[in-house]
Amino acid sequence: MICRVACAVIIYQEKILAVQRGPQMNLPLKWEFPGGKIEPNETEEQCVVREIREELNIEILVLKRLTPTIHTYPNITIELIPFVAQYLSGEITLKEHAAYQLLTLADLGNLDWAEADLPIIKEIQSK
Repeated sequence: MICRVACAVIIYQEKILAVQRGPQMNLPLKWEFPGGKIEPNETEEQCVVREIREELNIEILVLKRLTPTIHTYPNITIELIPFVAQYLSGEITLKEHAAYQLLTLADLGNLDWAEADLPIIKEIQSK
């Protein structure tokens, strides 16, 4: 079974928001674009807005959908559906993650990313 997950490449003060998974999470301390599982009867866009509000306490505006990727980890296969989003309001408050960074496109490659997020980085750096 494939787990469908939506995530956001959030543009915040002309940089991109990356979050580090907490030590208690799967893939501990790996970096990722924030998001989460799509619930039944929820659109991909509704999911990413809800997840960002729940995880980071901020509001975003979804701008466009990027290319989804499917990645198989040892314990799960996910379809990662990325969106480019603009930060609107709120103060970033980490509820599940260990840390966050605001990075330029060029600096994204300097972090230890979750493997499913790597194709998203390639796509946004090639635009």
